[in-house]
Amino acid sequence: MSHTPRSRTTQSPAPDGGRDHQARIARSLEQARDDYRRVEQAIRHLESRVHDQPSLADLARAAGLSESHFHRLFSRWAGTTPKRFLQFLTAAEARRALDRSASVMEAAWETGLSGPGRLHDLLVTLEGVSPGELKQQGGGVELRWGVHPSPFGDCFLARTDRGIAALQFLAGRRPAAAADELAERWPRAELIEDTAGTAAWAARAFAGAGNGDRRPLHLQVPGTNFQLQVWQALLQVPAGALTTYGDLARRIGRPGAVRAVGSAVARNPVAYLIPCHRVIRSTAAFGQYRWGTARKKALLAWEAGRAAANSLAAAPA
Repeated sequence: MSHTPRSRTTQSPAPDGGRDHQARIARSLEQARDDYRRVEQAIRHLESRVHDQPSLADLARAAGLSESHFHRLFSRWAGTTPKRFLQFLTAAEARRALDRSASVMEAAWETGLSGPGRLHDLLVTLEGVSPGELKQQGGGVELRWGVHPSPFGDCFLARTDRGIAALQFLAGRRPAAAADELAERWPRAELIEDTAGTAAWAARAFAGAGNGDRRPLHLQVPGTNFQLQVWQALLQVPAGALTTYGDLARRIGRPGAVRAVGSAVARNPVAYLIPCHRVIRSTAAFGQYRWGTARKKALLAWEAGRAAANSLAAAPA
């Protein structure tokens, strides 16, 4: 007998913190989303003309803005100048970043910490669905979902009463397609469209947008033991650092399972928080990304800019 997930729509009351506070967060995320659209246009232009090394004027034209307006918008969104940001998008800089990350990653994995990056500030914890729960295929679970702006475009977020179960960038897809994919992972769960009830979770997921919430953020995802191992290893990759599929395979004690690691990375149901975007090929090529190569490059360069700024701020005077 097949089981079709039930779906309905509801609107939860705004969570504690006040409507004005939630409205400010929403406006901040909407501004970041709108800025990202322009930035992505510039990145796509760069990708098509990488050997020509486009100038600031070229990039501004691609974004449909004046040079000064583009420079201000870009710096506001990325936290660094267009020139520094675009340097990161070259293979040579990616190679250097990968080399620099090696020693950082050694220390991070040896101590079980990922340093002062955003993920550990938020205390992101990953909770796998138990074998019994997996067998039930989500029976008795309510999955509340909504679509929200983020610094990297609109995202689809779903949560259970225990944590975030899915976070995907829509990247041009309709929300119904993301909901259908969620239903495939949780075929017996009840899917409830609840934008108001998921808004605070989206704001906490993208805390860099300025809402300042540092409460623990929990993830609850269905996956095999192997997939969970890979996702746990990804959580230990610091913001601004890079790793490779081969290194991840070695870190989980499966050096010969590089292909399987790649498949597990691709099956990650929680974008950005489980940072599969921080995995590149050993050749320093950025590789494919489920939500678009331009978005992957934007995520990596955005984090690199903030990591550099944090390092400068932390340096002794």
